Amino acid sequence: MKDLIRLTDLKADQIYEIFHIADEVDSGKYSGFLTGKSVVMFFPASSLRTRVTFEKGIYLLGGQSLLFPGETLDKKEDLRDVCGYLDNWADLIIVRYKEIGLLEKLAGYSEIPVINAMTDRNHPCEILADLYAFSKRRADFTKDKYLFCGKSGNIGLAWKEAAEVMGFELSQCCGAGYEMEGVKAYHNIQEAVRGKDIVCTDSLPSEALKDFEACRVTREIMELANKGALLNPCPPFYRGEEVSEDAIQSEYFVGYEFKKSLLAVQQAVIIWCMLAGKRGGCNK
Repeated sequence: MKDLIRLTDLKADQIYEIFHIADEVDSGKYSGFLTGKSVVMFFPASSLRTRVTFEKGIYLLGGQSLLFPGETLDKKEDLRDVCGYLDNWADLIIVRYKEIGLLEKLAGYSEIPVINAMTDRNHPCEILADLYAFSKRRADFTKDKYLFCGKSGNIGLAWKEAAEVMGFELSQCCGAGYEMEGVKAYHNIQEAVRGKDIVCTDSLPSEALKDFEACRVTREIMELANKGALLNPCPPFYRGEEVSEDAIQSEYFVGYEFKKSLLAVQQAVIIWCMLAGKRGGCNK
């Protein structure tokens, strides 16, 4: 068994292995994989795409999902004791919680795999699904040049993790003061987008919108990128803020189609984490 807390927990060949499992999931190979197994999920009420795809994925694999609000983990009981009991009945834990440190503690105490469904520091399954979708559209997605438009936060830092593991070039377009450490930053989208193949965005807090006025992605801006460039905004995106209406309506936008991959990839992550020890991966 193996946990997935950060993309940097993985090596490139393990990511490709997850992609291969996702292909096999779509072909029906893992039908019934979770029969008789229970997955405990901790999610806030606001979660939409990630929760829907995890719950449906568990159902399609024949498993039972047991859902609790994230604040369940805030009670006084020591996490060691929470895990000690859950190990008796659950086969997997999936958590969406602000603090990544709590997930690391769960993973350290639990005998069953723990999967990160989003924290304030990263969003590994979301980015894995995007990379998988890119792998279906590009000859070699690791040779593309990626531009992330947004502040240093969980989505940008997850893209940084992915770039470290897969070796692709990543730069950032952001307002001054919002840079990610160790990533080349631009403060003007017209300069930033030139020579790029993949443009990713993240939504912005209202107080930061003024600082990002020179970073908004429009259709006109996408026309300055390399031929065949793709626009992949992280949902929820807000038309007229980090990305324009005409960019979303353009041929560059791949958002809806790409997010179909969430279902198969998250099923593949579940399968890989539960089989990793048996497949020659790192035992927990």
